Amino acid sequence: MILYDFRCSTGHEFEAAVASMSADNPACPACDANTRRLFSRINLGNSASAGHSREEMPRSWQATDGGDRDTIRHWHKQASQREKLEQKYPELAGDRRPVLAHEGRFHDKPLRAGDNPGDWT
Repeated sequence: MILYDFRCSTGHEFEAAVASMSADNPACPACDANTRRLFSRINLGNSASAGHSREEMPRSWQATDGGDRDTIRHWHKQASQREKLEQKYPELAGDRRPVLAHEGRFHDKPLRAGDNPGDWT
């Protein structure tokens, strides 16, 4: 079944499923008049955005303009949206294990919980 939008000769618009592209148009359910198929709306140029990553979000009091309520509200909303997105798409969450070491030989690749430190020799 294919879903199409229709308009009758008296102006009623409705949506109906037809068996195939070559099937006859159904009569208008409101007035039983002849109908024609409408062109589907095409959206071009829109794209989805994953929003700010966790690394881009503020991590200090100063980064929230000293605790400005509007700034905190904005970033809380951004963090909530990101959390929902990561629950739906876990691959966006990245590696969220705690960092145990990030200096010296671990500068370029931090040691995270569960890693074997022997792999960095």
